[in-house]
Amino acid sequence: MEKLWLEPVCGKCENSKLHKNHRICSTKQASQDLRRERHLKLQALHEKLGAFKASKQSLDETDEYIKCVYEDYRLIVLVFYAQKQSQHAETQIKETCGMLHQFLQNEETARITALREEEEQKRQIIKKKTEEIRSEMLSLSHIIESIEEQLEKTDFTFLANYKATVERTQCTLQNQKITSGMLIDVAKHVGNLTFEVSKKLQDIIRYTPVTLDPNTAHPYLLLSDDLTSLLHTSELNQQLPANPERFEGYTSVLGSEGFNSGSHYWDIEVGCSTAWAVGVITESAYKARKNPSKTGLWYVGYSNGRYGKGCCPEILTVLRVSQRIQKIRVQLEWNKGKVIFTDVRHNLSLHVFKHTFTERVFPYFYNHSLQPLRIIPVKTCVRADI
Repeated sequence: MEKLWLEPVCGKCENSKLHKNHRICSTKQASQDLRRERHLKLQALHEKLGAFKASKQSLDETDEYIKCVYEDYRLIVLVFYAQKQSQHAETQIKETCGMLHQFLQNEETARITALREEEEQKRQIIKKKTEEIRSEMLSLSHIIESIEEQLEKTDFTFLANYKATVERTQCTLQNQKITSGMLIDVAKHVGNLTFEVSKKLQDIIRYTPVTLDPNTAHPYLLLSDDLTSLLHTSELNQQLPANPERFEGYTSVLGSEGFNSGSHYWDIEVGCSTAWAVGVITESAYKARKNPSKTGLWYVGYSNGRYGKGCCPEILTVLRVSQRIQKIRVQLEWNKGKVIFTDVRHNLSLHVFKHTFTERVFPYFYNHSLQPLRIIPVKTCVRADI
């Protein structure tokens, strides 16, 4: 590369043989040449920058396209899963209604059979009574014929047979009356029919005060078809969509209904689960679950061989329990500001949280064990309050 010397040059040096290998020119000419060179270099840099900008724009457009494709894919997955949910729910509805239809069909058959049996019994009674009346009528007809014959006899014969005739007319005839109980006991068969059928229906009806919301269930949780039990599965094989309602961190699930007043309780069979927690969570704490606060969740649980209680996922205080918990009750007293935990089997109070509730509160369940947690159904009854 040639060196550029910006120094004044005298006339002798300019014409001297000693400097014949030096290229010298005016400052103006050198400046123009160098400017032209820089402009060419600058143009090349601008072209290169333009190429980089074009590549970046292409990458940005590709990234935006990928994002759109991903969002479209998520929407497709959600739509597909919603259709799958609808089909599964439809199957369950049909199965349940089919069971109820079968129950009603069996009940109808049994009641109509009982009605027919009573009808046949009454028919037999009426038939027997009819035969008795017919027999009496025949006897009476014979007596009438005999008396009429005697009345046609001569006086001597009539008087001679008079005593025998009187004795025959004085023979004992039963006074045939229609007795009670001959008609169908309609009231027994149709009186309060729906009420009586409903009472029998209780034997096959299961009612749980809380059912699980599958849309909030962590992908590793497997829920039962009737939404009353949950267990942890070690493989992500359910292909659940990443909908906003779903838990992603802790393997948790919510109850399907929130409460903003009143008294509510539900019993959970924890069985042999090695890592579980049950309680309640406020709606705001649930929505902000990715950034958990220090309040909004109240629970009792078991993990690493110890029982504990807490008011947020990160804080767990040891709970001293003398006997193994197998069934636990969560009782929410919303108006009184209490969450009460009880060992159902031993009827022992475990802990009471106090808080002034100002929003909806949802049942909360956590399980990280292959052994299920199960919400226990309660007994129901049909009764008439008079």
